Amino acid sequence: MPASSIRARVRAEMLDEIKAVARRHLASDGANLSLRAVARDMGMVSSAIYRYFPSRDDLLTALIIDAYDTLGAAVESADAGADRLDLRGRWHAACRAARDWALAHPAEYALLYGSPVPGYAAPDDTVGPAQRPPAILVGILRDGVAAGLLSAPDPGELPEPLRTDLAEVADALVPGLPEALLARGMAGWTQLFGLISFELFGRINRSLPHRDEYFDHQTALMADLVGLPR
Repeated sequence: MPASSIRARVRAEMLDEIKAVARRHLASDGANLSLRAVARDMGMVSSAIYRYFPSRDDLLTALIIDAYDTLGAAVESADAGADRLDLRGRWHAACRAARDWALAHPAEYALLYGSPVPGYAAPDDTVGPAQRPPAILVGILRDGVAAGLLSAPDPGELPEPLRTDLAEVADALVPGLPEALLARGMAGWTQLFGLISFELFGRINRSLPHRDEYFDHQTALMADLVGLPR
C-alpha cells in the first residue's frame, strides 16, 4: 500500500476518534466543547489536535454535518421502506425515524435543534446535510401532486408577501409545487421538531407518560393539516 494511502487512512481514523471523544463531551458538557479537553482525553498534547481541527468551530461543524447526515439517512431509509403511494404511511415512517434518531442521539439532536452555540456561525458546508430530512417531506408532497393524490389548498389562505417567499422556496426545491401546499408541509415539519424537542427536553414527560401514542396522534394531526389522504 502506498505511503500516501496509509497516511490518509491513519488520518481518517484519527478524525473519527477525535469526533467520537467530542461526542462524549457533547453528552456530558453540551456544545461547550474544548479542544484541549478532547486532546487530554485522547492522551495527546493540545497542539497536536490542531493539525486535525484548527479550531473548536471546525470540530463543531464536523459534528453537525455528521449528525445531519445520520439523521437524514435514518429518515430516508424509513421513507424508502414505505409504499410510494401511501403518502400518510411515508409521513408517519419519516416522523418516527426522526424521533427514534433523536431519542438515541439526544446530545447530537440538541446540537442541531437546541439553543444556538454562542459565537458559532454554521458555514455553508452544513446547508446540504441540513436539507436532507425536510427533503423527504418535500418528496412526499411532490409525489402526491404528481399522482393526483394531493390537491392544492386555496392560495388565498396565504398573505401576499408570504406567497412570494414560498414561491421562491418552491422554485428552488420543487418547481411547480403549490405555495399553499408547501406552507402546510413546512408547518407540519416544524411542528414535528417542536414535538420531538418537547419530549427530548422533558417538557411533556410528567403530564404525558404514554408518549408513543401521543407522538403518533400528533403526527396524524399534522398529516391532516398537510392534506395527506387516509
